[in-house]
Amino acid sequence: MKYLSFFLTLLPTFFFFSCSSKSSTTEDDLTISPLAPVPSEAQLNWHQMELNAFIHFTTNTFTDKEWGYGDESPDIFNPTEFDADQWVSVLKEVGFQGVILTCKHHDGFVLWPSEYTDHSVEQSLWQDGKGDVVQAVSEACRKHGLKFGVYLSPWDRNRVDYGQPSYITYYRNQLEELFTNYGPVFEMWFDGANGGDGYYGGARETREIDRQTYYDWPTTLDMVRELQPKPDVIFFSDAGPGVRWVGNEQGIAGETNWNTITADTLYAGKAGINDLLASGSANGTSWIPAEVDVSIRPGWFYHASEDSLVKTPEQLFDIYLSSVGRGSTLLLNIPPDRRGLLHENDVASLRGWRKLLDKAFSQNLTADTEVKADSYRGENAEFAPSQVTDNDYETYWATDDGVTTGSIEADLGSEQTIQYVVLQEYIPLGQRVSKFSVDAWQNDKWQTIAEATTIGYKRILPVDSVKTRKVRVNIEDAQACPVISTVAVY
Repeated sequence: MKYLSFFLTLLPTFFFFSCSSKSSTTEDDLTISPLAPVPSEAQLNWHQMELNAFIHFTTNTFTDKEWGYGDESPDIFNPTEFDADQWVSVLKEVGFQGVILTCKHHDGFVLWPSEYTDHSVEQSLWQDGKGDVVQAVSEACRKHGLKFGVYLSPWDRNRVDYGQPSYITYYRNQLEELFTNYGPVFEMWFDGANGGDGYYGGARETREIDRQTYYDWPTTLDMVRELQPKPDVIFFSDAGPGVRWVGNEQGIAGETNWNTITADTLYAGKAGINDLLASGSANGTSWIPAEVDVSIRPGWFYHASEDSLVKTPEQLFDIYLSSVGRGSTLLLNIPPDRRGLLHENDVASLRGWRKLLDKAFSQNLTADTEVKADSYRGENAEFAPSQVTDNDYETYWATDDGVTTGSIEADLGSEQTIQYVVLQEYIPLGQRVSKFSVDAWQNDKWQTIAEATTIGYKRILPVDSVKTRKVRVNIEDAQACPVISTVAVY
């Protein structure tokens, strides 16, 4: 699905704050200075969504291809039982917060009746050319309370003028239609597959572009921001500027996962680039968190031959732990079949996955338990250790400025079998922790049961069914005073 190319001109503008991690804390001034860079409001909202769905659906669904060549007849697009409400109601049921629809893939076929092309649903047999997939999905999202996002491939293997300046006008016209007629849009998604062989209106040739300059992305994104000034749009590409690619399509974020990265250090062919995308940079100059995209099937579009290869609930649970559980947001692709429905096998797997999540994380053993810390900021109740168990993300335990280590201990009241420890940093003040460990009280002493590096918005650590009454989290290193919002045990 993806070729690695980076839009180096898409550097976000952030407000940077000074961060005093070495000055002394006084009773008169307990304010914590943000550790720049920090997330924008839109990025914070994106973090909190945690689970979003990708929907790949186009002529490829009917040709059994992953990438259409661009010469497919619109007539082949005919989902006779199309039901966007079935898609979105299932996604809502299992916990997704947003949906991103492939409004146009590389083949150039568009899923709405566009004024600017004849290669669309308007020329298909489906609903006698009167159908509109984009409208149906966006309305279903609004009905069920999910956010709506769009994927619009910059590459178009159908267009006769791809590679020429006029195509950029066409692409922007398409964006204007989407954002004007189907918004609001929470995320705009475009990948690095750009240029190559295609139909191109009958030319049937290979066309190459300068990926850094051809699209003039800054102008395009400024146009989108004007079309939808609020709510802000999250822009995904290999290098952001809103969220970055995680560097793989297996559902795995880096075990070390910084939301910060320096975008102009990313370039095609750089040694270790995928690892850098997965891990980010502790000293990165921009907040561009990693989004984990993976498909529930081997392919991104529906293929009947893959009906028996749908990921199991257990596999999806493992992906959840290696994506959301490492501080990223999961974008899981579920492709509708030729009927225009989510296939029964996919639905069954999703529902089984939801049951596993509910079973694993239904009872927080630290809720309303006794919590203590070796210190807290200014000995002020606003930063006391009890803030990590009050189920309020906006409250947190913090240490004094210059204190970059510390421990916090929870007494579960009686011996319990624990399997997961969940931690959250309060990321509006920046990502800080770079090393920590978790201990359990066993045989009258502390035993280390888990060690890791970063936390970020959420970190889930599986532990091997440990029996204990007390759990201790040790912050062993941080870039500034740690600010911990949640300590939960399941």
